Amino acid sequence: MNSSKIILLIMNCYKYASKAEQQKNTWLKSLPPDIVYYHVLGVPELESEFVFLEEERKLIVRIGDDYNSLPKKVIAAYNAVFQTFEFKYIFKTDDDQDLVEPKFLSTLIHLLLTSDKPGSKRHYGGHVVNVPQSYLSEYHKIHPELPEYLPVYATKYCSGRFYFLSYEAIGYLIKQREKIEQEYLEDYAIGLNLHNYFKENILNLKTENYFQG
Repeated sequence: MNSSKIILLIMNCYKYASKAEQQKNTWLKSLPPDIVYYHVLGVPELESEFVFLEEERKLIVRIGDDYNSLPKKVIAAYNAVFQTFEFKYIFKTDDDQDLVEPKFLSTLIHLLLTSDKPGSKRHYGGHVVNVPQSYLSEYHKIHPELPEYLPVYATKYCSGRFYFLSYEAIGYLIKQREKIEQEYLEDYAIGLNLHNYFKENILNLKTENYFQG
């Protein structure tokens, strides 16, 4: 089993392969040594459940590559990493994001790995979105491929621009895979199905100051 402290997963699709190349040619060139990254793409006809293409820095999962399949793609990618790597954290971001504060990742890694003690460990973090009561999403007005009837239930989740999850949190989420796959909004689906235990010491980050897209 491969070993790396941090796995950075960047959601990509074949339609926007140029965005992945742009990231490779800019901020991905100077990642901290603790990080291994992969762009995640979906191929429904893939023979195996997943495959890592090391030279291309890609993770291919047997899932659709469209917007509505994003929750399925994300949890499939988490499962692939969980089965393949020994790791401490997964960092997740998207192919349209540019890291504008280079020291951010190193600072975050230091914080997470030095507070890795019982009671102080951070299992989940990012820009925290609090949903105090349930409502019907109107996100289909931005992404018309989404269903018009899309309830969002009261919960707390981290925005999909960038968030992190611990090894333990990933293990829990994989057990909730079927529920996550029924959702349409990826970042919300992760927070909704993550046990409150992993949110007790949630780290609220102003990710818009570090990533811009």
